Amino acid sequence: MCCLLLTSCIKDELANTECDIISAWVEGDQYKNLFYQPESDMRFEQLSSTESRITFTVRSILSLPDIPVHFTITPGATIQPASGSVQNFREQPVTYTVTSEDGSWQRKYIVEFREPDLPKLHYNFENVEQKTEELNFLFFTVKATFFSWYETVMQDGKESRQDIWASGNPGFGVGNSGAELMSYPTLSEENGYEGKCVKLVTRDAGPFGKPMKKPIAAGNLFLGKFDIDKVTTDPLATTRMGIRAPFTEEPIKVTGYYKYQPGAEFINEEGVVQPGVVDQGHIYAVVYRNQDENGNAVMLDGGNVLSSKYIAKKAEMKTLPPTDVWTPFEMFFEGDRLDSQLLDNRGYNLALVFTSSKEGARFLGAIGSTLYVDKVDITLENDDQ
Repeated sequence: MCCLLLTSCIKDELANTECDIISAWVEGDQYKNLFYQPESDMRFEQLSSTESRITFTVRSILSLPDIPVHFTITPGATIQPASGSVQNFREQPVTYTVTSEDGSWQRKYIVEFREPDLPKLHYNFENVEQKTEELNFLFFTVKATFFSWYETVMQDGKESRQDIWASGNPGFGVGNSGAELMSYPTLSEENGYEGKCVKLVTRDAGPFGKPMKKPIAAGNLFLGKFDIDKVTTDPLATTRMGIRAPFTEEPIKVTGYYKYQPGAEFINEEGVVQPGVVDQGHIYAVVYRNQDENGNAVMLDGGNVLSSKYIAKKAEMKTLPPTDVWTPFEMFFEGDRLDSQLLDNRGYNLALVFTSSKEGARFLGAIGSTLYVDKVDITLENDDQ
């Protein structure tokens, strides 16, 4: 530990090896009418160290003028093109290169402006890849390979990729260096209801879990992002749940198919078996306001996604009875009607979450609990289906 602390002190003194973008923003009243929610859409704060793409959402890409983007970067680093320089983002994204103060390290960031993604309301989990990342954990960097999902839509005659899904796989990877692909909590399975499906398994969290009173790692998949920087400091905040709602109409229900079996022994945060307690899977969806009263961006996480005052509608499977065969589920959104003006101006986010252990966010569950999910659809008020 003394060696690690010494390493930390040396690293702090040699901060000139860092080359990160910390924040990015557009400033100027003349640009506000380009954005749906100017107060939050024009600025990104506290970017994760794993972020490599920064996307500004605008009303129209065709009417986008040449525009400056400003950056805060790590002390002593430099960035090219320069922060605040005017760039043309209409034709294609712009790549920025951040170089550390000592010149030894570089990171490339893709900055883009784009219109809201076309509605994607049907999820079949066919688009999956094996993703390898170098993840920072304490004073170490580990390489992890795990499954990652994305969606595609046709836009302007071309297939557009949407990286809207996230899981806790990166967090499991940093605590289990060298883990095999199929030992991760969130997996792709070939034998789905139709084609591939998602397989979520509650795992032993590994050697770092029990001492930190986090003995299990529940399989999960959600619309949003995973923030690896908060794994040790604020685990609930690692799951940044929600994307800009992919609809401008009232959502009615979520349907799909599942299989579920709980693990044999439910354990608490100390790793002690709780006799008589049976684990449960969990599926839910939340629509929430993505700005607060002062115009600041709102992003819910594992600690408040079911309790925040900004929630407008919620759909939840209260129970998932165990079953070994594909079984349909249906959950209806409850709450007041959404504000039509906010809907038109993209003022809501949608969180859709699947997990193998209902109390997994609190690191409670049964190792071996397994949830399969496939063919999930969101129905809107005027849908014909």
